[in-house]
Amino acid sequence: QVQLVESGGGLVQAGGSLRLSCAASVRTFSRYAMGWFRQAPGKEREFVAAMRWSGDNLYYADSVQGRFTISRDNAKNTGYLQMNSLKAEDTAVYYCAAHYHGDGLDSPAEYDYWGQGTQVTVSS
Repeated sequence: QVQLVESGGGLVQAGGSLRLSCAASVRTFSRYAMGWFRQAPGKEREFVAAMRWSGDNLYYADSVQGRFTISRDNAKNTGYLQMNSLKAEDTAVYYCAAHYHGDGLDSPAEYDYWGQGTQVTVSS
């Protein structure tokens, strides 16, 4: 079992930045695809960004392309989502997900492990 713990959420003004972290309980996190998803009240969970297990392919939703950056520190077994130029519509609970040797696709169904989520609120 892999446990994922997100942190770094909070309240920020529009145009500001936040960096979310996703700490994994395994020392082999480098072998896992990692994804970030978000869910706003009354809406379905949506894809934000993903990284193939090998780290060589990165994917972003059109709505965050150019503003968000996904990354991972294998030595710390921690993934990140750097969010810049935040907008009110980015307000949601953000979830980290992982899948062993996954391709880092945009479907939640691909991922086996999920964190508990961290709230991001952007005030306009």
